[in-house]
Amino acid sequence: MKIKDLVSYWDKHARGRLTRDAYFMALSDQHHQQLEKLATLYPMKAPQDLMRDLISAALDEIETDFPYVQGAKVVAYDEDGFEIYEDEGVTPEFVRLSQKHIKRLKARQLESVA
Repeated sequence: MKIKDLVSYWDKHARGRLTRDAYFMALSDQHHQQLEKLATLYPMKAPQDLMRDLISAALDEIETDFPYVQGAKVVAYDEDGFEIYEDEGVTPEFVRLSQKHIKRLKARQLESVA
């Protein structure tokens, strides 16, 4: 990997803060074996880091894959003048809850620094 590729990777995957919250899980035998194979393929990554990267990617992907459910309210117009309707699906609630939890995590981080 070249330096420019590494910086690009870090910009996409290594920004932000990690919470102090830890989650523990039991994997099925099959998933445990797959994780071990990945750890063998990428010996510079700890299994915990691989799991964090996989979960982060899955959460990013699920947010973009929630289905759009057209509402009745027009919220904007596109560049061709066509109406864009509000999303009445899961996405707006997911975004609202994400912002709520990020705010809570930031407050906890500030408390721990003080």
